[in-house]
Amino acid sequence: MTKLLVLAMLSIQRMSGYEIKSMLELNDAQRWAGVLPGSIYNALKKLEKEGYIEVASIESSGHRQKAIYKITPSGEAYQKELALECLGSSKVNYPTDLYSGLSLAYQLPKDEAIEQLTKNKEKLILESQAVKSGLTEKEKALQGEIPQLTNVVFNHMFEMIESQIKLIEATIAIIEQK
Repeated sequence: MTKLLVLAMLSIQRMSGYEIKSMLELNDAQRWAGVLPGSIYNALKKLEKEGYIEVASIESSGHRQKAIYKITPSGEAYQKELALECLGSSKVNYPTDLYSGLSLAYQLPKDEAIEQLTKNKEKLILESQAVKSGLTEKEKALQGEIPQLTNVVFNHMFEMIESQIKLIEATIAIIEQK
């Protein structure tokens, strides 16, 4: 995934590793793509070694130099290949820790189970707020012109969070009846 996002950034414009990292952080790629900011530099090295990107120029600022990368024609083809692989990938991420806890909730003290579930729900509400904030920032950056596919992704993220909140609420209701 990191390679794909680095190539995608470079297909838009030439950038340094720091600029790519900053753009991905701005777009909250760690949240929706699982891309850790530190992994960008490793991906740049691999992509350059494989011939998918190359250094377009070196910029100097004081005692520092930074490489500005550009995507190569083989990198453009590789980006399309990776994007197609992602589109064909079907992966469902279940909240396995939550499911494991729910399967044993009947063995736990009622109050403690409800307390932990309530904390989990509060975390999910904060996550929803963070995603909403990310959407707002993206709207500002794009001057209100959010692409339809981006909207679909954000809507799906909100639905997933809301679905887990509903699961927790239903579970709390069942535990409270006991």
